[in-house]
Amino acid sequence: MKALVLALLPALALAAPPPAKRISSLVVPMDPASESASVKMEGYMNDALGNFASFTVRKPEELFGMPEDTAAKASLDKARKGLSESVAAFDKKEYEEAEKKIRATLKALESAAGAMRGCSPLCESLALYGALLHLRGDVEEAKLALMDLIALNPTFELNPKRFGRDYLALRVQVATGRTSQLRGGATVKSRPAGARVFLDGELVGHTPATLSTLPIGKHLLRLERPGFRQHGQLLEVTPDDVEVSADLVPTPEYKAYDVQLDRVAGEVIRGASKASGVTAMGQSLNLERAMVGTLKALEDGSELSLSYYDIQSGKRIGGRRVVLQGDEFGQLKNELERMVNQLVNTGGEKVSKSSDPLDNRGGTEDWSAEDRGGKTKAAEKKKKDDDPLNEVSGTEDW
Repeated sequence: MKALVLALLPALALAAPPPAKRISSLVVPMDPASESASVKMEGYMNDALGNFASFTVRKPEELFGMPEDTAAKASLDKARKGLSESVAAFDKKEYEEAEKKIRATLKALESAAGAMRGCSPLCESLALYGALLHLRGDVEEAKLALMDLIALNPTFELNPKRFGRDYLALRVQVATGRTSQLRGGATVKSRPAGARVFLDGELVGHTPATLSTLPIGKHLLRLERPGFRQHGQLLEVTPDDVEVSADLVPTPEYKAYDVQLDRVAGEVIRGASKASGVTAMGQSLNLERAMVGTLKALEDGSELSLSYYDIQSGKRIGGRRVVLQGDEFGQLKNELERMVNQLVNTGGEKVSKSSDPLDNRGGTEDWSAEDRGGKTKAAEKKKKDDDPLNEVSGTEDW
């Protein structure tokens, strides 16, 4: 038996699949108008590459990092401790001490937005602050705190064991009042553009983003872009539209990548069979294959020049240049998936799955030069059977 196993080992080794190649998609924007679209395209193409069993996709956040704001994290830890102490003082009915501590907690939370993924502990802090204001008779200020709470999370429930019925009733009054129905808008920008925009923990788009019909009050804004430190802040929405702009801080890995882009973009645009700049960049990112493109804005769309490279040899396996008409109807993801499939299949890889029913089909495969409708080939393929009316419409003798 042992001899049989030893004899089969070489065959098993030959049958084992080769290790998956490390690959990523990288799109170089050639002008400021292309910055936002380039990030979305990288995401769509990496999703398409994930359909290949022979690849291990390394996403931009793995390549360049996307660190948290350490100062925001420290403020969040301080605020959580402050909230705990405030609640303890409130439950002991030490209201002056509780108010003092909750004010300090809210101050810390103003600089903690970059580390927050939801409204906690901000929502709990606002609820407690409003209750303290209500207890000392400052009803209008308590209403403002409740408006901020409802703007952040309309379904946040107050603890009936901690707060009195009068305060619970005030929350209902604020939620159903005319002021809470007011809406405002915000324009969110970043340098560079293309950052993911999270509002109150939900992804709502990429910068530059225009957000409309937002409840007035405080909102939690967070920006994420691979290769840059995360940015967050509290956004105050009013009936008048507001604008927010953030300068994102690059990571050392992204800085090292950025200085190589001019050379890489030139090689992609020229479509040279050998690309030493792409090879150097890919090796610095620990990649074995790369889908590298340049994106240029046009009057009626954008031009994408895309090439598929073997990093070790620097060989350009394939390439395409297309004009894209935007993503108004969500068609961009499917267009890029078809491009990626065609380029990778040129290199002999096998796609393991695809969500696109038209994958690798242009829709004109059955058209001939003589018959643009495909009827000739369709007739040739039609099977013969015993039906006497086969290929007979019934009107031949009319």
